Amino acid sequence: MKAFLAGVAATIAVMFAGVYVYFSAGMAPAATSASPMPFEEEFANMALHARIAREMPKQVPIQADQTNLLAGGHIYVDNCAVCHGLPGKEQNAIAKGEFPSPPQLFKGKGVTDDEPGETYWKVANGIRLTGMPGFSQSLSSAEMWQVSLLLANADKLSDPVKAVLTGPNAAGSSSGAQGVNSQGARK
Repeated sequence: MKAFLAGVAATIAVMFAGVYVYFSAGMAPAATSASPMPFEEEFANMALHARIAREMPKQVPIQADQTNLLAGGHIYVDNCAVCHGLPGKEQNAIAKGEFPSPPQLFKGKGVTDDEPGETYWKVANGIRLTGMPGFSQSLSSAEMWQVSLLLANADKLSDPVKAVLTGPNAAGSSSGAQGVNSQGARK
């Protein structure tokens, strides 16, 4: 029995050493264009979904009324559109260069089938190793709820809210930069 346990311990030690060498020697994919590691997506999603299910708020403290959805539209344009896109717009260079690719929230179902508390958790906390920042240090709780409700109701937005997302101010935000003229001044 001692020999068996020693064999198991040795096997585990060799496995850990192999994993260490794989990462420390630079063999693991690190570029955004590289293929994911085996089971990378499955393990990351498993951990993320379990954590969100345990920690997401169950009650929404504000109403999904016109005022909050309009405010959510402005917050989205200013903070989210550069990666997650705008209605009717193509994915920009920043979003195309990320791995994993950020979901385009106004294409398909987006996150309209997610509970607002799930989206709120993602907005507040961010998601490690994805490029999704946490906004709890830069947005108020009310602002994070406003953008979460906007996305939860993205399939049934009023025309004024849609105008915030598709208007001239929105177009500049999804480009990721304002641009610079030939004299170096911001456009």
